Amino acid sequence: MRYFDTSVVAAFYLPEPMSAKVQKLFSRGGGIAISGLTEVEFVSALSRRVRTRDIAKDDSLKVLARFRRHVEDGLYRMIAVEQRDYVLARDWLATFDTSLRTLDALHMAVAFSNDLAVVTADKAFGESAQRLGVKHKLIA
Repeated sequence: MRYFDTSVVAAFYLPEPMSAKVQKLFSRGGGIAISGLTEVEFVSALSRRVRTRDIAKDDSLKVLARFRRHVEDGLYRMIAVEQRDYVLARDWLATFDTSLRTLDALHMAVAFSNDLAVVTADKAFGESAQRLGVKHKLIA
């Protein structure tokens, strides 16, 4: 089981330079976990692409419907964000020695708390995971 952050989930549904690599990860199986945070960020990413005219609204609605079907059909194991995750994310941010941002710290904490490797396409996220000793895989 691996925890996919939003950068990886988005690359599965939307054309991006790393989409082919992400498609391979999805096809390997082995279990994929996400959280409600991933859902919210994914919709935010779709919304941003509509506003910047990178994708038509009708197309984004189709992408969102596909994502929701995958959630409902159990493609993802949903992991709840717990109070302990907020505390861990806060403590990691308070080290002041990583480039972690709020939501990335929460993703990382959810993965860590559930003993999952976090899969990301964000290099800075991967570097922070390395520094904090969190199991991770960086897709480059």
